Amino acid sequence: MTKVAAVMLAMAVVFPIIGQDQASAYSWTRNLQEGSNGADVKELQIRVAGWAADSASRTFVEVDGIFGAGTKAAVKRFQSAYGLTADGIVGPATQAKLNSLEAGDGSTQNFNFSEFYSGDGKGFNGGKVGAATVKENVRRMMYKLEAVRKKAGNTPVQVNSGFRSLQDNAAAGGVANSQHMYGIAADIVLGGYSPTSIANIAKRSGFSGVIIYSTFTHVDSCAEYPYGMQGTWYWP
Repeated sequence: MTKVAAVMLAMAVVFPIIGQDQASAYSWTRNLQEGSNGADVKELQIRVAGWAADSASRTFVEVDGIFGAGTKAAVKRFQSAYGLTADGIVGPATQAKLNSLEAGDGSTQNFNFSEFYSGDGKGFNGGKVGAATVKENVRRMMYKLEAVRKKAGNTPVQVNSGFRSLQDNAAAGGVANSQHMYGIAADIVLGGYSPTSIANIAKRSGFSGVIIYSTFTHVDSCAEYPYGMQGTWYWP
C-alpha cells in the first residue's frame, strides 16, 4: 500500500463517507402515537400534512407537536397509501417510509428547492419574510405536494410559480398580499389532470387556498400562517 493510499484509508475510517439518504434521514428515537408530544411529533405533522382528509374538507394537520386525533387520522391515511399497517402508530416501518421521502438537502424526494425559486433570480430572498423562513415554508409545502403527487397516481407535479420576491410578484400581476411572497403558495400542473381535478385533490391535502385557473391550479396554506389570512379558507 502506498503512503497516499494509507492516508486516504485512515481518513475514510476517521471521517466515514455518508450517503445522501444517511445524511438526510431524520433521527426518530421512539415510536410515536396518540398522546405523544414534542419536536419529533411536530416533524411528523409536517410530513403527513398532505393526508389531512379523505375528501374535500376544510381541515389541516395542526403543526403543534401534540399527537392528537387529527394527527393520528393523517398518519393512518399515509400508512394506508404506502401499504403499511394503518394503525396510527409511527414505528420503524412508518418512520422508514417517512424518511424515504427526504432528500439530502432538506427538500423532498420529488421536489427541489430550485423549482420554487423566485422568477427574477433572487432565490428565496426579497419576499415579505426572510429567506430562511421562506425555505422552511417551502419545505413544508413540498410534503403536501408529495401527497398530491401520490394521490394522483405518482404523476409528476410541475411547479409554474413558487416563491416570489416583491418585485417578481409585482411583475406577475400578483395581489398585494400574495401568499407566494411568503413561500406558502404554488401554481401547479399535473399531466393528464385538469385544473379542477387537481383542485379536488388539493382540497383533501390540507391546502386552505385553492384557486382554479384555465391552465393551472393555485394552492396555498393561508389558513395556517399569520400572514394576513390566518384562519381563512379561500376555495372560490
